[in-house]
Amino acid sequence: MKTLRQLATATAVVLGMATMAPAQTLNFAYDADPVSLDPHEQLSGGTLQLSHMVFDPLVRWNKELGFDGRLASSWERVDDTTMRFSLRDGVTFHSGNPMTAADVVWTINRLKESPDFKGIFAGWVSATALDDTTVEIKTDGPSPLVLHTATYVFPMDSKFYEEGGAEIVKHGDSFASKTVSGTGPFTISEREQGVKVVFQRNADYWDTNSPGNVQTAILTPIKEAPTRVAALLAGDVDFIAPVPPTDLERIANNDGTDLITMSGTRIITLQLNQKRNEALANTKVRQAIVHAINNEGIVQKIMKGFGTAAAQMSPKGYLGYNPNLKPRYDLAKAQALMEEAGYADGFKATMMCPNNRYVNDFKICEAAAAMLAKIKIDIDLTTMPKAQYWPKFDERAADIMMIGWHSDTEDSANFYEFLAMTPNEETGRGQYNSGNYSNAEVDKLTVDSLVETKGDTRAEMLQRVEQILYDDAAFVPLHWQDLAWAARSGVGAEAVLNVMNFPYLGDLVISE
Repeated sequence: MKTLRQLATATAVVLGMATMAPAQTLNFAYDADPVSLDPHEQLSGGTLQLSHMVFDPLVRWNKELGFDGRLASSWERVDDTTMRFSLRDGVTFHSGNPMTAADVVWTINRLKESPDFKGIFAGWVSATALDDTTVEIKTDGPSPLVLHTATYVFPMDSKFYEEGGAEIVKHGDSFASKTVSGTGPFTISEREQGVKVVFQRNADYWDTNSPGNVQTAILTPIKEAPTRVAALLAGDVDFIAPVPPTDLERIANNDGTDLITMSGTRIITLQLNQKRNEALANTKVRQAIVHAINNEGIVQKIMKGFGTAAAQMSPKGYLGYNPNLKPRYDLAKAQALMEEAGYADGFKATMMCPNNRYVNDFKICEAAAAMLAKIKIDIDLTTMPKAQYWPKFDERAADIMMIGWHSDTEDSANFYEFLAMTPNEETGRGQYNSGNYSNAEVDKLTVDSLVETKGDTRAEMLQRVEQILYDDAAFVPLHWQDLAWAARSGVGAEAVLNVMNFPYLGDLVISE
C-alpha cells in the first residue's frame, strides 16, 4: 500500500508533466542490451547507461564536465582526506524502502568488492553514515578525484538486495543480475535478453523538477548497423545509437531525423598479450606491430573520417595528453624491427574482437590482421557479439584483443589504472589489461598521480606515463572514436546527450 506522501508525490509528478508536455513512449535501439541488471557486475558503457535509467548517482556529469548534485544535494571538503555528502531527504527505492546514508555506505562497500569497480574506489578507505542523510568519505591521501569517483556511486536498496541476494556474479545468474530496486526515473517491467527491455516511469520519482515526459521506454537491441538505421528511417524506433559512419550523411540529409555528433574521448586499442605469446614479450616486435598498423588509414577508409588517429591513450584536453607523440605507421620500419627482433620469418598469433561493441570493430580487426600479414604475422581472427566476447576477454583467451575505453573519471589516470597497470586481482588495478603489460614506473606514477593535487606536477607525471607506454609499444593505439546518435525530429535527444555517452533519458522531453 502506498503512503499518503507517496500518493501525493505521484500526483505531483503527473500534474507537473501535464503542464509541460503530454506523456510519451520512446522506442529506442542500441547495438546491444545490457548483459546484466547488476550495476556492479561489469564496468561498461552499457551498464552505466542502464544505471542512469533505473538508479541515480550521488552526483553526475553535466555537458560542461562539471558536477550536478543528484542524490547528494550538497557536499563539502572537511580536510585534505575527508569529503562529506548531504543526501536528499524523502527519496524512496522502487521497492518503497526509504533511501538513507546506510544504503549509500552499503553500496560503496559493495563497489569496493566488485572485481570491475574496486580499482576506482581503491583510494576510498572508509565510508561512514554520520546520520540518515550524511555520508563521510575518507581517502588514503589527498585526492583530486573524489567527485569524479562519486559519479559511480548509484545507491542500491540494501534491504531489498540483502533479502534477495547481494552476491556479485561475473557473467553469471544472480538475484542482482536480473532484479532491480533503484531510485531512478524508470523501473523495469519486462526484460528478455537480446530481445527487449521495457522501462516504465517511476511514479514516485523524487525529482519532481525533471522535465521528462517519457512514460514507457522500450529498448530493442539491433546489432546490425544498417538494420538499426533502417528502423529509424522507417519510423519503427525514435532514437538510435551508435550511428555508423557510412550513414551519417544519409541521416543528416533525411527530412524528419536529427543527427547529433560529438568529438569523442574513447580510445580504441589492441592489446598484446606478453604472457600468452613469447614473441609479444619482445619490445621490438610490439614496436613493429604498431608501425605496421596504419591507424590513420583505418580512420579514413573504415571510419570514414569519424574518429581521430591516436598515438596514446589520453585525448587532447586531458592532463596526460603528450603533444610530442604522433601516429607512426611505417611499413619499412616495421619490417626492419621484425628482423632486428629475430622474427624476420614472422610468427602466428590469435586475435579476438567484438562485432557489436565499437563502431566498425570487426572491420577494424580484419584490416589490422591484413596489415600484420605484411610483416609475416599470421593472424587467426575470431569475432563475436559482446555478450560472448567479455567472458573471453576476462579469460585473456587470445594473444591480441580489442578494447575501447572511455575514462570513467574524465581523467588520464583512469586509462592507466585499468589498461596499463600490472594486473592485480586484490586491488582491481589492471583489470582490463589483457596484454599483461607491466612496468614498475608506470604503476608508481599512476598511483602517485591519484594523490597529487598540483595540476602542473600531475600533468608531468601523466605525460611521462604516456611516453613510457609509447616507447614500450605497450599496446596498439588505433583512434579516439567519435560519438553519433540519431533521433526522430521532435524527440529532443540532443538535450540529454553528453560526451560520456550516458543519455539522461529520464529528462527526455518528446514534443511530438
